[in-house]
Amino acid sequence: MQKIIRSRDFTAERPWGALDIARMNGITTRLHWTDTPYQWHVNDGEEVFAVLDGTVDMHFREAGLEKIAVLQAGDVFFAGTGCEHVAHPRGPARILVVEKEGSV
Repeated sequence: MQKIIRSRDFTAERPWGALDIARMNGITTRLHWTDTPYQWHVNDGEEVFAVLDGTVDMHFREAGLEKIAVLQAGDVFFAGTGCEHVAHPRGPARILVVEKEGSV
């Protein structure tokens, strides 16, 4: 079986709505659409966050200090175990997220 997903055509009914792409050995790959910030969180494990369309300000805490990385289409953010972070899109964005199934 194969899937072709045109990420630029995907729009969810609500911010951070997702299209499930794959579940592999407890790891999910999902395409998210959003135009509003998420919430500060720490994932249950590691996370790969790839911006496919749009611009996202990724806020994260390192040694207790808040930092911001500007992510453009094609950029990837890796949140290691224990990394507190929150994504703030600048307008509509489409994001591919790979993480442990059931993670926040």
